[in-house]
Amino acid sequence: MTQLTFPKLHCPLPSQINKYVDAMGDYSLEWVSRFNLLAKESTYRRFSKSKFFLLAARAYPNCPLEELKIGNDWLSWVFIWDDLCDLSELKTQPEALKVYHKRFLKILNGAELTSNDVPLTHALYDLRQRTVQRASKEWFRHFLLCFEEYFQGCVEEAAVRAQNIVPDVDTYMMIRRASVGGNLFLTVSEFCNNFMLSDFLRNHDFVDKLKLMTINVLAWCNDVFSASREMASGDVHNIVLVLHYQQQLSLETALERAVIMHDEEMESLISLEASIPVFGNKLDTELAQYISIMHTWIRGNLDWYSYTDRYQSVEMLEPVKY
Repeated sequence: MTQLTFPKLHCPLPSQINKYVDAMGDYSLEWVSRFNLLAKESTYRRFSKSKFFLLAARAYPNCPLEELKIGNDWLSWVFIWDDLCDLSELKTQPEALKVYHKRFLKILNGAELTSNDVPLTHALYDLRQRTVQRASKEWFRHFLLCFEEYFQGCVEEAAVRAQNIVPDVDTYMMIRRASVGGNLFLTVSEFCNNFMLSDFLRNHDFVDKLKLMTINVLAWCNDVFSASREMASGDVHNIVLVLHYQQQLSLETALERAVIMHDEEMESLISLEASIPVFGNKLDTELAQYISIMHTWIRGNLDWYSYTDRYQSVEMLEPVKY
């Protein structure tokens, strides 16, 4: 697999890590083992080297242990499903993905397990039960909408692959903002911090802009670090590869352009935050907390790439059966 040289990404935000991080390494592996999620010993070793628990500990640095465990397990579940969507034969089968997504959403909406359900569905049921015990119904309804958005992004990526085309930048970003799971995991951050953004702020144009920029930064950061892996697997859902093919740039130049896009969006986000409207004491405090949630995800995501081996090969986190 060709490895690109990664330049430093601009991020003027402080690094943080949860005080329970030392408890998370063994726990993270124990949870996927309990549900027999991975196919073989080598896949469990790959899971361990991916160090998703470090991403959770850095993205959710201030939350209690039980919320951190749940946040970590949502990450593990999504990363395993992501690999199936990106690296298995399902990657070009949007209709097959819809069948799985329909069942997953039924489970998330409270359906009971059956003898036909695969291990990933059993793990999802466990996560749903543990989450609803600690979350409000209002928050969980919003969380379900975010999951639907993420699943739709996975389907749209598969549809593009099935057509064997390279999307233009605008089409790519529209799909990528969904498939990267940014909305999903910012919402998990609310849960982990025992916080919920009010409808007023969630639907406000200013917050929409902040969230859009945050998701762009998260997506382009991931794309810079995952470009080699996705190129080796024949995928094109990466801003580096879209620029490479659509604008006929060398890979090195496309990577440089992606880094510039990331760094400029990071600066635009910071600049926008300097012009926060005044809503009143309660809403101002609430918005400050939400901005802190976005910041910890941006910084935690970037820091994680220094520790994970996830993007060093095209081997997927293969489940036992799907």
